[in-house]
Amino acid sequence: MGKTDAREETDMSPDEIMNSLSQKAIHLLREDADKIEKLIEVQMETLTNRRCPLYEEVLDTQMYGLSREIDFAVRAGLIDAATGKEILNKLESNLASLYEALNQSQQGE
Repeated sequence: MGKTDAREETDMSPDEIMNSLSQKAIHLLREDADKIEKLIEVQMETLTNRRCPLYEEVLDTQMYGLSREIDFAVRAGLIDAATGKEILNKLESNLASLYEALNQSQQGE
């Protein structure tokens, strides 16, 4: 089985190899985005807590790290800029919703 897999990889054209690498890059970036999404969801579920500067710092750091990963993948030609922008825009939209919900929660107190 291992020999077959290795043989199949060597039989791939350069375009097929690049497509495979691109799909792997997108998959890994989306996994990282999902982890950040989970951080956002946890905070959304605990809106009774006041804004936590430490949590916000961690989230900002995670977002920055993902943006750097996406920038690298775009520069390396593994993904196109539109795909990277789509991943970041979705997360930024969810983050904006979180902050809006937090602000509404604090105003209601």
